[in-house]
Amino acid sequence: MKAVVCTEYGKPVELVERPDPVAGPGQVVVEVEAAGVNYVDGLMVGGTYQIRPPLPFTPGYEVAGRLADGTRVLAITGIGGYATHVVVAESQAVPLPEGFDPRTAAAFAQSYCTARYALKERAGLRHGERVLVLGAGGGVGLAAIQVAGAMGATVLAAASTPEKRERAARAGADEVIGYEGLKAAARRWGVDVVVDPVGGELSEEALRSLREGGRLLVVGFAGGGIPRLPANQVLLRNRAVVGVDWGAWSMSHAAANRLMLQELLTMPGIDPAPPEARPLEEAGRAMDDLINRRVTGKIVLVPAS
Repeated sequence: MKAVVCTEYGKPVELVERPDPVAGPGQVVVEVEAAGVNYVDGLMVGGTYQIRPPLPFTPGYEVAGRLADGTRVLAITGIGGYATHVVVAESQAVPLPEGFDPRTAAAFAQSYCTARYALKERAGLRHGERVLVLGAGGGVGLAAIQVAGAMGATVLAAASTPEKRERAARAGADEVIGYEGLKAAARRWGVDVVVDPVGGELSEEALRSLREGGRLLVVGFAGGGIPRLPANQVLLRNRAVVGVDWGAWSMSHAAANRLMLQELLTMPGIDPAPPEARPLEEAGRAMDDLINRRVTGKIVLVPAS
C-alpha cells in the first residue's frame, strides 16, 4: 500500500510504501477510492491542532471506498485516510446508498455532519428561521446552506469572491452577498442563526446583526483569527454564542453520529456538488491550498488505479 506520512510537524509530507494493513477483531480494511481533504488535516500536519498525533502519522479524516466483499462504504477515520488502504472499526464503515459517487462521499461526512450537528443539536434551528452562513463557498458553508434549507430555514450566504458566491447560489442559498457591509445587510434581512466557520472580525459583525434570541454558532477560524467578542452584545437582545465541536462529540457519541450520517445520506434537499479530485501525491499542496483559502468547495485525494 501507499500512504502520505507526516514525519515532522510543519514540514512537507511524504508519499511512502508500507505493508498492506490487516484487520483485527471488529475491524475492516477499506480500499480507498477517495480521501476527503479537510481543514483539520492541515492543522494536524502543521502541529497547530489541539490533538497532536504521535509522529509519524498519516493524515486524513474521512474516506470512501470498498470492502473486501465489494460493498462501498464511507468511513470517518480521524487520521490515516490519505492512503490506498485503511483499517477502521466495522461500526465506522457506513454503507453508501446505491449510486452515491465515492468521490462525493469522501467529501461528505465532516462538512455535512458538522452542519447538521450545529444547526439541529446546538442551535435548535426551527422551521421558518433565517440563517446567515459565513464562508459559504467552503465545505462547511455549502453543507450548511443545504442542511438549513432542508430543515425549513431561509438562507443568506456570505462569501469572499464571486466564484464562491456563485457556488453558494447553486447550492441553494436564497440570497448571496459579499462581506462588505455584512452587518447592515444581515440586519435588513433579519438573522436568527449565524453559522461561522471563518472567525476574525466577521464574527463580531455577525453577532451584532442577530435579532432577538439569535444564536452565533462558532464552528472554526478559517479566516485566521480567533475573535474577542464583546459580552454586552451577547447580553443585548438575549443573544447566545454557541460552540460547535462535532469532532469531539462524534467520538463520544459514535452510535448517534452514525445515525445522523445515515440520515444525511438520504435526506431530501441534500445534494452535494462533486469535489475537485487530485492525485494522492498532491496531498501537501491540497492542504496548503485549503489552509490558505484558495479552494472553493471540497478537494478529495484519489489513489492511482
